[in-house]
Amino acid sequence: MNLSEPEYFGSGESLVKDGNAVVLEQPYSQRVGGYADVIKPFADFVIAILLLLITLPVMLVSAILIKLDSKGPVIFKQERYGKNGVKFNIYKFRTMRTDAPQYGLSPTTSHDPRITRLGRILRKTSLDELPQLLNIIKGDMSFIGPRPEMKRIVEECYTDLERRRFLVKPGITGLWQVSEARKEPIHHNLQYDFHYIANVSLKMDITIIFKTIGVMIKSNTF
Repeated sequence: MNLSEPEYFGSGESLVKDGNAVVLEQPYSQRVGGYADVIKPFADFVIAILLLLITLPVMLVSAILIKLDSKGPVIFKQERYGKNGVKFNIYKFRTMRTDAPQYGLSPTTSHDPRITRLGRILRKTSLDELPQLLNIIKGDMSFIGPRPEMKRIVEECYTDLERRRFLVKPGITGLWQVSEARKEPIHHNLQYDFHYIANVSLKMDITIIFKTIGVMIKSNTF
């Protein structure tokens, strides 16, 4: 299956198109099993602990440089929606000036004046994402899953359809992030999240991890 073009959910499931959206006919509870409920959460926790220990020196150096580079806190916190609609604070290294609107649109270029000098490097290398290991250890997130959405967008724009993304934990990376559609807004490409929710498996997660590494190496976007 081509992960960049999800058109089939497998196991006899079909897509019911509602405008530009895709609706799952079969309840999520009928599709999950040992991997999604037991193995994946355990693996997330163990791997996050190991990566936190390995990257701790990098995180400490990054924290010091952030304080030296610009005024403001080291960690950026923002309320997001997680599994079952439970709100949590997502953690990232701060890469933007403190006077930037907290819920403004994400930068699309490295020349965005809101981004600090060090922030450009952190975003380019994805080092700003390292604090999210704490979110995984706490159980708020997974390594792979739908993008965690901002509170304002959920409360102002989400319908019952979009809220189906809350059936699983949000992830640091996911199917949409490694597809060509990542250049477009996620709300225009919900089928990627629904496809992942319907087909979550060890094989798919491993494929997404390798594709994520490839995107990080090749991407020149911020």
